[in-house]
Amino acid sequence: MTRASRRMALCFELVLALAVIASLAATLLFFRARGYLPQPFVLDTNDTFMDWFNTAYWANNRGIYDVWRSIYPPLSFLFLDLFSLPGCYLQSSFHARDCDWLGRAAIAAFYLLDVALLWLSFRRADPATAPMRTIAMALGLPLLFTLERGNLILVCLAAFILAHGPLLQSPLWRAAATAITINFKPYLVLPVLQFAIRREWRRLELAGIATLAFYCLTLALVGSGTPSEILSNMANWVEFQSGQVWNEINYSTSYAPFLNMRDAQVPLLEFVSSRTIENVEFAVPLAIGTTQALALAALLAAWLQPCALSATRIAAILLGAYLVTQSPGGYTQTFLLFLVFLEPLRRLGPAVAVICAYSLCLVGDVPLATVLEITSTSWLGERTVSPEFGLTWGHFVRPGLIVLMVWALSLDAIAESARAHLRQRPSLDLAPA
Repeated sequence: MTRASRRMALCFELVLALAVIASLAATLLFFRARGYLPQPFVLDTNDTFMDWFNTAYWANNRGIYDVWRSIYPPLSFLFLDLFSLPGCYLQSSFHARDCDWLGRAAIAAFYLLDVALLWLSFRRADPATAPMRTIAMALGLPLLFTLERGNLILVCLAAFILAHGPLLQSPLWRAAATAITINFKPYLVLPVLQFAIRREWRRLELAGIATLAFYCLTLALVGSGTPSEILSNMANWVEFQSGQVWNEINYSTSYAPFLNMRDAQVPLLEFVSSRTIENVEFAVPLAIGTTQALALAALLAAWLQPCALSATRIAAILLGAYLVTQSPGGYTQTFLLFLVFLEPLRRLGPAVAVICAYSLCLVGDVPLATVLEITSTSWLGERTVSPEFGLTWGHFVRPGLIVLMVWALSLDAIAESARAHLRQRPSLDLAPA
């Protein structure tokens, strides 16, 4: 990249970062005028920090896996037990939210820790783009949505940055950080599979041993959360979520929830034509299937040339393909965006992926049709509000941006692997590269 093109790329990233700031400013003005945050933030305006305090309630009471039917591994409850005041959880999670100052402080502290680690990681990767990318992540929708929900991704992200970013060099410390991420969010085992593709068997073994050790330790300390309990509760959760179509669509990483639009509790057919739904039911499996196939081709190419691609690129393709297939929640984009923002703007594929990442950080949404209008209390606004929620452009655009991101990274990965074939023969054995 020439000096002039490099300067243009930096100016373009600055414009994108300023767009994120402008979108946040518009959202704050909306909140100031109406007393609640617009979509896709939590529909229940009185349930801010819901993921933290609802989970912390059960961390301080019995019945985690047999009454509440949790699908979280035991580490989540051990952590929240340490970062909560037991006396605040004698009544309900709503009471605890106002009472537990330690929990509220922990939410803010881990958000600030995440921002600091993001800055250090991006500065280590590329000092010139670090300010813009840190602003996009820190003030962007995925992390702010996580903050408002009080989701444990706030805690997990810090470990993820250390496990997959450029800050730690020690394999043992990386393995420990990896174990923490998987014990908080089991689907984060996917980025770890990049060790197998790159034939880094020792690191894969260390990560596996550390993960199992963390799980056994937390299982012993909590006293529940066996694999059979978690698997049984997962089956129950899948059945429960099948009827929560609107919640799934509201902030999704995948188009998959749209396949259940006909079964939504809210009568979407009153707002969307049946022809549109038929087109969605045709296009969604096609988009998901082609993206999975392309990601698999990229991973096979990476297997043949394990030194051609960075570890973060392979991890991003693995995680991105999963998020295209199904949505564990919009806040899971934070992990993928971190990996993408470590990409340099040297070629078209990474550049497209980075632009998609900035776009996904834009805060707020553009409504298409109002579906729900309710009167409730806003915990943040401290007043009665009448929020309106409905179909928005973001419901359709955000999953498409993730599809485009995976396509851009995968096509570039295939091209880079092909170029590597000109320099060295493909590797077919299991020996380390």
